[in-house]
Amino acid sequence: MGGTPTGADLERLLAERGTQLMRVAIALAGDREAGADLLQAALERVLRKPRQVHQDTEGYLRQVLYNLAADGWRRRGRWRQRLPLLRAQASSQAAQAGDGVDVVDLRDALVRLLRQLPPRQRAVIVLRYWEQRTEAETAALLGCSEGTVKSAASRGLRQLRELAGAQANLGFELAEGTS
Repeated sequence: MGGTPTGADLERLLAERGTQLMRVAIALAGDREAGADLLQAALERVLRKPRQVHQDTEGYLRQVLYNLAADGWRRRGRWRQRLPLLRAQASSQAAQAGDGVDVVDLRDALVRLLRQLPPRQRAVIVLRYWEQRTEAETAALLGCSEGTVKSAASRGLRQLRELAGAQANLGFELAEGTS
């Protein structure tokens, strides 16, 4: 979809990619309800200003989503205190893994660690490692340089390792060479 999106274009996009967009919104917002609100606000903004979309509707929607999330973080001055599990994704991974408890425990531990990171580091970690975006894509979405993405990812991973080490009973380690 390129050019000016219509309501039908956005409906088609949501039918095809809605689950992934919702998962990202939940990860950025902190819980399911706030994630739904965040995604809805992003969709409203895209519909209100359709001429802002130059080529990639999904890319523009994601950028609006990240910017709205960052605006919320700045307004609140810190991250939400609770980030629940992403139930749909955890249950599908649990079915594939066989032992759902381990998957849920690992995801819960990771989410608890993520919510302790500063907003920029958390956004970079979610984009780079959760969504598997490149440094260039992450920089473009967050409106910063690739160097800022690299340093935020490095600091975020280091802080996650320190936090995981302090909570040794989590049962997992973050790999040293992750980049």
